[in-house]
Amino acid sequence: MSQQAVLLPYTDPAFVADPFPLYRRLRDDGPVRRAVIAGGLEAWLVTRYEDGLAALSDPRLSSDLRDASDPRLVELLPATDRESALRNMLRSDPPDHTRLRRLVSGAFTARRVAGLRPRVQEIADRLLDAIGPDGRADLVESFALPLPVTVIGELLGVPAADRDDFRRWTDDMILRGAERPDPARTDRAWRGMRGYLTGLLAQKRARPEDDLLSALIAARDEEGRLDEDELIAMAFLLLVAGYITTVNLIGSGIAALLAHPDQLRVLRDDPALLPGAIEEFLRYDGPVSPGIARFAREDVTIAGVAVPRGATVLIASAIADRDPERFPDPDRLDVSRQDNVHLAFGHGIHYCLGAPLARLEGQVAIGTALRRLPDLALAVPPEALRWRPGGLRGPEQLPVTFTADAPAPGGVPGAARWGPDDGPGRPSGHRSPAIGHRPRPGLSR
Repeated sequence: MSQQAVLLPYTDPAFVADPFPLYRRLRDDGPVRRAVIAGGLEAWLVTRYEDGLAALSDPRLSSDLRDASDPRLVELLPATDRESALRNMLRSDPPDHTRLRRLVSGAFTARRVAGLRPRVQEIADRLLDAIGPDGRADLVESFALPLPVTVIGELLGVPAADRDDFRRWTDDMILRGAERPDPARTDRAWRGMRGYLTGLLAQKRARPEDDLLSALIAARDEEGRLDEDELIAMAFLLLVAGYITTVNLIGSGIAALLAHPDQLRVLRDDPALLPGAIEEFLRYDGPVSPGIARFAREDVTIAGVAVPRGATVLIASAIADRDPERFPDPDRLDVSRQDNVHLAFGHGIHYCLGAPLARLEGQVAIGTALRRLPDLALAVPPEALRWRPGGLRGPEQLPVTFTADAPAPGGVPGAARWGPDDGPGRPSGHRSPAIGHRPRPGLSR
């Protein structure tokens, strides 16, 4: 069956701000659609929930870019070091994927992540302390961005003074909209990131600390389960994936609430709904859009559509998560929605390793913002918000106003609890058990 490829119009501000009308038409047109996506690349979009769920577990669909027939995909990687850039969990399949994931899975279990809650709460409160007296802020730059950057930086052991550098390098390597990234800029960013990580890992090899990078070095040096390229690729992946999608979850979640005052009131009136509300934000407007790339190892048939070997298959979670066959009234934001098993974190062996951490950060960040910022409102009309135009979706800025609040004397503001699971902030200098405890035993499981 031959199809005309549909162009996703990333140069159209209306589409970037709200891609869901076009997504809905694509899903209505058929379960698998050819499309031209970010960077001018062509992919086969899997647009319906049940088909997407099956595709994410299909061993005929690879995560390895080397299985793709389109050479432009590999050309998106830094030319000077493409092999190293491919040596991570995101772009590997078993048995390498199984080995690499096992090394870090212990650090991201629900139990280990739960131990981070007091520290995440402290970070959230301190960020809001800084903007509380002003009565206005950009909640992306002042809150949604620095919170996960700080959390993943502490977990991995990246010095606070260096975190702006890896943010900048990451921004230079991200595929944005219709334009392909500048290869020279991508190379410079990768060389900067690799050089920095090489130096940081050397420091930690000489002086191990209680952090995840030191534990990975031990796995490399003592147990031989990582080579040096894999170690650097793992550190890079954990740094980048550990914050960038969570920024979008927090920013998009708050933006959705402010655009739907009725749902904001529901959540304020019943904070116990917050964990389920995070799932709804992920379903309604998740941080990856249109979805998750795979590459056909062989000719495959998906939902009756023949897809050739080497084709890029994009499991379009952002489209499938609004499939009316799976979710009643799917275009409505409903923070009390039940049975909300979305595809935003993927499915199968590549299910997002950091999902528990992202959920925790989303709950703490959004819950604390609602509690600490009275009369929170957008400072611009919802349609005036600027959104990132590529495969990673979220507001670029989130200008808001709120009733200014002086810090509480003699203590951490916002000590009242939000929901049944939140713990109080810890005094400055306290290390949460998950950060302070050397995770090496957990990594060996």
